[in-house]
Order: sequence, then C-alpha cells, then structure tokens
Amino acid sequence: MTKEQKNEVIEVLKGKFSQYNNFYITDTESLTVAQVGKLRRACFDKQVEMKVAKNTLIKKALESLDAERYAGVYDALHNVTALLFSENPKEPAMIISSFRKESNGERPVLKAAFINGDVYSGDNQLKALTQIKTKNELIGEVIGLLQSPAKRVLSALLNHAEKKGEGTEAAAAE
Repeated sequence: MTKEQKNEVIEVLKGKFSQYNNFYITDTESLTVAQVGKLRRACFDKQVEMKVAKNTLIKKALESLDAERYAGVYDALHNVTALLFSENPKEPAMIISSFRKESNGERPVLKAAFINGDVYSGDNQLKALTQIKTKNELIGEVIGLLQSPAKRVLSALLNHAEKKGEGTEAAAAE
C-alpha cells in the first residue's frame, strides 16, 4: 500500500469517526469469507457501516481527530479489525449477538465500543451493550411517565363527575 493510499484510507476513516458518535471495534480474524459477507449484509440491512482497516491507520485517524478522546480504544487495535459505525448505539451489539447465535460461535469478538464518548472494553461488555436504550426508547419512556399521572388525574375527575352526576340524576328522578 502506497503512502498516498494510506492517507486516503486515513481520510475516509476520519470522516466516519467524525460522522458517527458510536462505533464498535471487532475481531473478525477467524471468520470465513462467507461469514464476513454475511456479517456485512446484516450490517447493511440495519444501516450499520462496516469498514475493515489496518490498526495503524485506524489509530492515526483517531489521533489526528482527538488523541485524548479516543485514547481508551487504542489497546483494542490488534489482530484483524472490523469497525462497525452506527447512529444507533445498540444496533452493532444486536448484530454481533444474533450473528453469534446463528453461527453457534463466539465470533466476531467485541474488542471495544465507543458510545457517545464512553469506551466499553472487552467482549464481556456485549450483553450490556445490547441492553442500551436508544434515544427514541428513552423519549418514549419519558412521555409514558409524563402521561401516566395526567391519565390518573383525568380518570379520577371523570369518576368523580360521574358519581356526582348519578346523585343528581337520582334526585331528579324522585
């Protein structure tokens, strides 16, 4: 790979790291070509971008953007690395988990995840990452919580009004 090609890859990676607040670093070394193809399709179907690059180029791209911010992921840059970029912080974890279930395997291995500025290191973090709430899920929960007391108040007022109405109707009938 020429220096010019390397610089091109670094620029592409810098663009992806700038575009997405969430990315996963995985080890796909022991996957077959067919399995990698299947993983790429699964990512594509869920709007997750998958990029494979040399670790040194990934590190250079991260360092040129903000060396300190990304320092926590440098230790994960070893062996074969596939990056999964996503707007949804949970989607890559779901893809990895379902891929493992389908193939009855332990691959791909999660080396690290960078989620909105936080670093999750190690494959043991995968289960926790599948349970992260997305922004829309959190908004839905907050709206549900806000609506709940209002619904109870309305229900109580309606019940009270109905009871008052029954007493008035009973008195009018007599």
